[in-house]
Amino acid sequence: MIYLNQGWSQNDREWYYNFSQGSAILSYDIFLNLEIANDQELFRSDANSVRYGLIPGAPNWINPDGLPIGMSKTTLATAIGDWPAGDYAGPTCAACHETQLNYKGKRVRIDGGAGNTFDIQAYIQALDAAIGETLTDAAKFDRLATRLGVAGPEAKAKLRERFERQASAIHQYATISSASPSHWGPARIDARSLINNRLTAILPGIPENTSTAIAPVKPPFLWNSPQGLWTQWAAYIQSPLDRNLGETMGVFMPINLHAKTPAEGLYDSNAAIPELQRVEKQLERLAPPSWPEDVFGKIDREKAKTGKALFMEHCASCHNAWPYRWSEPNKYGKRFVLVGLVPQSYMGTDRAQSEAIRPFAVTGQFSNSLPPQFRGKYVVPMYDLARTIRIAVEEKAVAKLNPSPAELVELNGYRELPQPPIPDQVWKAAPRDGVWATPPFLHNGSVPNLYEMLVPAGERSKKFCITREFDPIKVGFDTTCGPNTFVLDTSLLGNTNAGHSFQDGPRGNGVVGPLLSDDQRWALVEYLKSIPEEPGRITPYGGPPETSQPQKP
Repeated sequence: MIYLNQGWSQNDREWYYNFSQGSAILSYDIFLNLEIANDQELFRSDANSVRYGLIPGAPNWINPDGLPIGMSKTTLATAIGDWPAGDYAGPTCAACHETQLNYKGKRVRIDGGAGNTFDIQAYIQALDAAIGETLTDAAKFDRLATRLGVAGPEAKAKLRERFERQASAIHQYATISSASPSHWGPARIDARSLINNRLTAILPGIPENTSTAIAPVKPPFLWNSPQGLWTQWAAYIQSPLDRNLGETMGVFMPINLHAKTPAEGLYDSNAAIPELQRVEKQLERLAPPSWPEDVFGKIDREKAKTGKALFMEHCASCHNAWPYRWSEPNKYGKRFVLVGLVPQSYMGTDRAQSEAIRPFAVTGQFSNSLPPQFRGKYVVPMYDLARTIRIAVEEKAVAKLNPSPAELVELNGYRELPQPPIPDQVWKAAPRDGVWATPPFLHNGSVPNLYEMLVPAGERSKKFCITREFDPIKVGFDTTCGPNTFVLDTSLLGNTNAGHSFQDGPRGNGVVGPLLSDDQRWALVEYLKSIPEEPGRITPYGGPPETSQPQKP
């Protein structure tokens, strides 16, 4: 395994790979001993984890049972809603935000990169199938009971009851995630729909609020995210607490959305806010990865110099370049890296993410706790219902911690609250340092390599295979098809690779730059390989030191 200089120690990596963010998908003892469907191989085995694109993990201080990277053990000290107290297995950040690039037998680890091999949709469906078969196949269930040391009719009945209760919730989640027009494939997830569905439809028991998961996008890389003024592809969050807790709400964090009132447990959750704050602080000192020339080949520095001039001319107005343009200091003395907020109509790329969430929602048991203008109504805008639930869960979790005003400001990343209005219908264009390590490209992963990002959109691959081998020439996936490769068809809903096109014609409507010569394209690719130019360079949090002078809140 080859690790690059990204500013993290081995201890940092190990903690990030398997810390608990509060997610609880299945009882831990069952997860460790569950067999896959149609075989006696354990579901948590390295071979099965690799099958779905997870990276195997070794036993260590934070991961004694050797779970794959991105899976963790969560302990519920007390019951929360439908989750009894106990130990659970659940996903954590690294499942979708950790990259491994394979090339000629060598493996390069990219911390905080896009989860370029993990097929979360297939993984959840396979887990659902394994659970369903274990509950219906007496021999399979008996083998599980034996591994758990459960014997006798009464003990087995208790195990079955516990297992069936969790199986129902997983089956519901898997069914909704499967209800998409086509399979997402590796490196893509419709996270926004899944979060929204879980909060407004699955957990409250209001199926009318389900949105079809039509908008799979790639998980973004995480370096420079804490420093950026806006996060998420469509630039709708500034506070790291909102961002990180919202993510865990979508991936199996226990939340009580059945109780009638907060006094009876409504909005109780297993929010792991101290751990989320720790990971955010650790990400503040994560450096973008530098191209390993000893693995992928030497960079042509003259060509990269030419590419840099082209980048500054055609790309840097949206994609901020080092040493970056920064916001003015806010009232806490903090500055943030400016990100391009480009109208979606100008960019011309796939818009399914902005159209996937249904516009209106049935309020159900939340009707009387909505903002005054919506209180008592049967149907309200979906945004307002989802936001009300998210805020209520977050506020109740924060209240348990009872932070001081200064601690609360730090939890929110020194952002001024309430945040400014969400920019309407834009895509965020962040700095490109380390982008070479994050295929596939565009927000929906519909372009296999950097070279194709620089050609007219009409000349891009319409279908290509996603493999697990890196292509250091065009910089992206090796698209050679094989028996275990996934075919991404850009003609399908949510998969469009139009827009962000370099071609003749006026700017806008998908055209972002002029038609480039082939030499210019290769020069730009070489430049993108070369940044960051300094290995291990960490972006200062809050702005350059001489201008960052935090004030007391």
